[in-house]
Amino acid sequence: MAGTTRSNSRTPSRSKTNARSSSASSRTATRNKSNGEQSKFHNLFVDELKDIYWAEKHLVKALPKMQKAATSEELAGAIEEHTTVTKEHVNRLEQIFEMLGTRAMGKKCEAMEGLIAEGQTVIEDTDEDTAVRDAGLIIAAQKIEHYEIATYGSLRALANKMGQSEIAALLEQTLNEEKETDHHLTEIAETSINEEAAAE
Repeated sequence: MAGTTRSNSRTPSRSKTNARSSSASSRTATRNKSNGEQSKFHNLFVDELKDIYWAEKHLVKALPKMQKAATSEELAGAIEEHTTVTKEHVNRLEQIFEMLGTRAMGKKCEAMEGLIAEGQTVIEDTDEDTAVRDAGLIIAAQKIEHYEIATYGSLRALANKMGQSEIAALLEQTLNEEKETDHHLTEIAETSINEEAAAE
């Protein structure tokens, strides 16, 4: 009877051991899944950075053409100013890549390629030295700004979710500059160019 009692007393111990082992395995699986999801989230963030990096670098080349085509000195000046700001955006993105320990490289942005092409179409389809052309250039430029505002706003949100507060602050700085440019273009259009274009 004593032997039977000892055998029965060991059975619960083995059950507890199995339960602990199962619990530990479950926690490990959960951690691995979480790490995998975080990695995919990080990869999405980097992928979107590459997209806007390509977009900004190509915009630096496209903006001077729009500036040259503008009739209004005020509009030409605004585009020239934004070209300088856009170069700073490129530098800021390169800083973010460095903070992430990732080489700065672009991935073709189909959206920006299309928006830049639209700007070129405006130039080709309108007459030189006209307010109509300027009105069209403002529309094209604001389409670009709205795309960038959406992109930087989303990237800032992702950076905050990742706990990358310094990166989020850099992205917010760029976001605010894009909003300022968009607002300035609206002011130029509404104070003079739209009225002049309507009268042509």
